[in-house]
Amino acid sequence: MLSLLHIENIAVIESADISFTDGLNVLTGETGAGKSIVIDAIGALLGARVGRDLVRYDTPRARVTGLFTGLSDDVIRALGELDVTCEDGELLLCREITADGRTSARVGGRPVTAAVLRSIAPYLLHILGQHDTGRLLNESTHLPFVDRAGDCGALLNTYWEKYAALRAIEREMETLKIDDAEKARRADNLRYHIGKLEAAKLKAGEDTRLEKRRSQLRGAAQRQEAATQTSVCLSGSDDAMGAVSLMRQAAQILERGAGDDADTQKLAERLTELSYEVEDVAEHVADMSFAYDPRELDAIEGRLYTLDRLRKRYGATVDDMLSYLETARKELEALDTAEARLDELGLMRQTAYKEALDAADALHQRRVETAASLSKAVEEELAYLDMPRARFDVSLTIPREADGAPTLMSDGIDRAAFLIAVNAGEELKALAKVASGGELSRVMLALQTVLTSGQADDADIRPTLIFDEIDAGLSGRAAGKVARKLRSLADGRQVLCVTHLGQFAAAAHSQFCIRKTERGGRTYTEVLPLDDDARETELARLLAGENKSETVRGAARELLREYQNL
Repeated sequence: MLSLLHIENIAVIESADISFTDGLNVLTGETGAGKSIVIDAIGALLGARVGRDLVRYDTPRARVTGLFTGLSDDVIRALGELDVTCEDGELLLCREITADGRTSARVGGRPVTAAVLRSIAPYLLHILGQHDTGRLLNESTHLPFVDRAGDCGALLNTYWEKYAALRAIEREMETLKIDDAEKARRADNLRYHIGKLEAAKLKAGEDTRLEKRRSQLRGAAQRQEAATQTSVCLSGSDDAMGAVSLMRQAAQILERGAGDDADTQKLAERLTELSYEVEDVAEHVADMSFAYDPRELDAIEGRLYTLDRLRKRYGATVDDMLSYLETARKELEALDTAEARLDELGLMRQTAYKEALDAADALHQRRVETAASLSKAVEEELAYLDMPRARFDVSLTIPREADGAPTLMSDGIDRAAFLIAVNAGEELKALAKVASGGELSRVMLALQTVLTSGQADDADIRPTLIFDEIDAGLSGRAAGKVARKLRSLADGRQVLCVTHLGQFAAAAHSQFCIRKTERGGRTYTEVLPLDDDARETELARLLAGENKSETVRGAARELLREYQNL
């Protein structure tokens, strides 16, 4: 159960700590005080999509923390399969929303995604609000109720596997079913492209190897050209003297002009010595040789040009082109053998269709049995909820093809619709056409009572139920009946309920008041647990507004006594 809920900077709630108990917990308060904000906070904790508008104005972030305790072994085992570890039967969840709309979450201190929170939510909490009651008006939501009541999960999984196999075969058949002219055009087109690629004699990875070799050859060519030019500069050519000859000529000129001047003689000697050193460098440069063949570079450039033209149509790399070639060959082969493959697939489809139809029929039989028992059980619950003349029926129909065969759909061959006759002597009609808001609330509660009674759910996996203003359209005796049912439903499990009705509040095992105040020009919402005296005062407010006379308080006291003794 949800033992502790901490809310921080969620809408008008600056900070609140709520300690829930076993049984029926009721939240009451004036309209607009923030009761639904508590439910929104719990929804955020379980992975619901949230936005920055949920963060209290002028605060950097909001945070919701929930401690779940007393988790059963089956719940712990189920969560373990989702890689969620519980310690001592407890689980701590935390969700944070920043002012710019970013969110983060933790489970047991470990960072997780919101998707993980949503995956574990069914084992911890189930929220039913006015939106969920409104879902009853949409017949597309009715079949899942039947499947849940009938524990159809295994049969559904079997059908899904068979249906998926059938659809895969049918999709391949549709791909192969093209007219002969289109098939011929496509085959000619494939042969053209295959021919171009085969003529290119592609080799895996050759573009990479060629580009590397081209880079090596270009480098060698540059070095060879540099060595040649250097050799000309140093050794000269037929048309000009090189540096060595010029240096020696300069040394001779300097020596002849030195006369008896010792310094000039020394400079001439140095210049001669330097000419010998430069001559040695020239000899080494002349001996330098680089592995460079212009013809090889030209051949590589030509091949890369060819590959570049191909890559514009068939892929960025040679490996991509080879992949394209293999795909084209397979498609051409498939076209050439399409008729034979279609015949083969036709036989496979017959087998797959029969298997899917058999699985759908087994699922249908379970649904038929479930529909009868669910109809009877809901009628009994409605009778208790002050609808004694109501008749409820789960109608199953099977859509059919033109040849009369059942239409196979993603969830089987059935369509379900809830029909109801509220008063004696009326014919059964679609729920959406005849049910009022109060009647819808009672039908939803009846369904939930049946579905969570232990017949449809594992008795050891019973999540906390949250009813958000399910009292819409209820009053008087009907409200009292629903209040008693809620208290009964909370026997052995935790139920949370947001309400405006005194009967619901009186039936609670624990009651909390949501109260809005203003301080310093800001709005603050508090969540206060109520003791017996405070419950009496709050119940008097629910019964008679601001009239808190002794008569009203006496009525509130009597109502509490009546429901607490249930």
